[in-house]
Amino acid sequence: MSDHEAPLETMWEGRFLKAMRRGRWEYASRTRGIEAAVILAVDAEDHVLLVEQYRVPLGRRCLELPAGLIGDEEEGEAIETAAARELEEETGYRAVRIEPLGKFHASPGMVSEGFTLVRAHGLTKVNDGGGAGDEDITVHCIPLAQVPDFVAAKRAEGVAMDVKMLLLLAPALL
Repeated sequence: MSDHEAPLETMWEGRFLKAMRRGRWEYASRTRGIEAAVILAVDAEDHVLLVEQYRVPLGRRCLELPAGLIGDEEEGEAIETAAARELEEETGYRAVRIEPLGKFHASPGMVSEGFTLVRAHGLTKVNDGGGAGDEDITVHCIPLAQVPDFVAAKRAEGVAMDVKMLLLLAPALL
């Protein structure tokens, strides 16, 4: 029997995550089928919104595109609604329109989680952002042309980089 035909087994389940096994493969999955929206937010002056926050699994701060969970507050929540809420909560910017760009998987050999990349259009700053509760999010509004230098400076400070930052770094890397 091949791995993809083997029965699915839950090895451990917590409040937010569960460890799964299918055949010889073990991987992590979110509970309740929750997914994420990752937000590409570029303003009219070609500045991209980035967030920096402490990530417990990494043991340090991480530079990321704004993102949030879909349906963690309201079951059946639309991607656009969740993304708009998270953008405003994390960055303090409100979007006129949210455009889904497709679903992606960051580490498909280890986690089943996927995310939908969305583009935020028509940005207006409405508050300081910073996240909800104790999230302690730092907001950065960086000219697109300066992203590679900004990332290099953050790396020199010991800040980790989320894989989704490759979206913004690709032109410089290629």
